[in-house]
Amino acid sequence: MPRSPGFGIMTAPTQVGYDDVLRVWREADAIPEIGHAWLFDHLMPIGGDPDGPAYEGWTLLSALAARTRRLRLGLLVTSNRFRPPAMLAKIATTVDIVSGGRLDFGIGAGSRPGHPLARREYEAHGLPFHGFEHSVESLAEACTIIRRLWTEPEPFDFAGAHHRLTGAFGNPKPVQSPHPPILIGGRSSATLRVAAEHADLWNIPGGDIADVTARSALLDRYCAGIGRDPGSITRSVHLPASYDEPGATRAAIGEALDAGFRHFVLSLPAPYPEGAAQWAADELIKPFA
Repeated sequence: MPRSPGFGIMTAPTQVGYDDVLRVWREADAIPEIGHAWLFDHLMPIGGDPDGPAYEGWTLLSALAARTRRLRLGLLVTSNRFRPPAMLAKIATTVDIVSGGRLDFGIGAGSRPGHPLARREYEAHGLPFHGFEHSVESLAEACTIIRRLWTEPEPFDFAGAHHRLTGAFGNPKPVQSPHPPILIGGRSSATLRVAAEHADLWNIPGGDIADVTARSALLDRYCAGIGRDPGSITRSVHLPASYDEPGATRAAIGEALDAGFRHFVLSLPAPYPEGAAQWAADELIKPFA
């Protein structure tokens, strides 16, 4: 019997104030139907005013972790391009400790070059932007490094094609044992191969249910190819919510449920009205409870 679906919300930390995000998260923290909450990982806006505010995701996540008590939390998803993996492992460990073991570690290859508002943040912050093949290979190495830093009791060296570490060691370790769940986001075939090896959860943006279903089936095949049970990876989908047309989101949830998805991230558009989290619970989640 498939397990019951779990629902969460996403508040993109851009074009809003810190107090706005905090208000929604603290409201959600008190609503049992909402099990998790997410930010995204962009250094500049990718929608709306290109010169508007955008908060650094992990810093904000740590602040929200300290102000909530129940929600699982994470970034959907961390750009592996922004931070060296050993540094990222340390950051994530810190958030897991601050939250008391509530982190879901979301990571992906990073923005594709076809999105100009996402691409500009690299040059604006002095970050290199390599091709997609490079970024996916780097993601695979990063997942290996991060997992080892979270779990290995002794220092180790790592010599990869894209990352080299000498005397790498993680102390303290995360609260969660053996480590926080790893969520890998993306739809490309190359990313799905990484997910098959490393992910506890796999997330894809919704919209085209035929494509979402086909990508999930491809992940099944990649898991089978390496001898992994496809059922060991929870299927997660990211869906936009509309305050004016909740029926469209409910229909998308129903389609994804039929396709085997059990982890739902509902993106709440800003500005957030009063009671936005309760609205999500009442209009979008409770019909499937």
